[in-house]
Amino acid sequence: MSAGQPLPPSKVLRPAEIERFDRGNGGVTILFVGKWNAEGNAVTTGMTVLSPGTGIPLHSHNVEETVLVFEGEATATVGDERFDLIAGQATWVPAGIPHCFVNRGDGAMTIYWVYGGRDVTRTITATGETFEHLSDSDRGATPAH
Repeated sequence: MSAGQPLPPSKVLRPAEIERFDRGNGGVTILFVGKWNAEGNAVTTGMTVLSPGTGIPLHSHNVEETVLVFEGEATATVGDERFDLIAGQATWVPAGIPHCFVNRGDGAMTIYWVYGGRDVTRTITATGETFEHLSDSDRGATPAH
């Protein structure tokens, strides 16, 4: 392979083979690219699907995150700011800033997320607990307030 060409993936993603993490309370997360995929990947990507009225608890990460609302409607809280997003809109969250996304629509909400790193952690704001992203300890969703 010559310089400047992208590294080939070590794993081809086929929808039927992608693991889905049940986050409880109407949430499912699908991890597309993580640290297991290839050394050349400098990001972690996936999707989370939330049922109406559910959301991910307020949390922060050790790396920056970009979130695109792929389908549905979300109320986002990023730091001290709260705003609504619809399908096709995105937001960026700096590392260490507490944030959450709640499905405010009447159908499924799908968010596509990209983390600026491979070794991602998540710290739950309410408890201060830090987990490896999508580890067994990091799979909860909570009802919207």
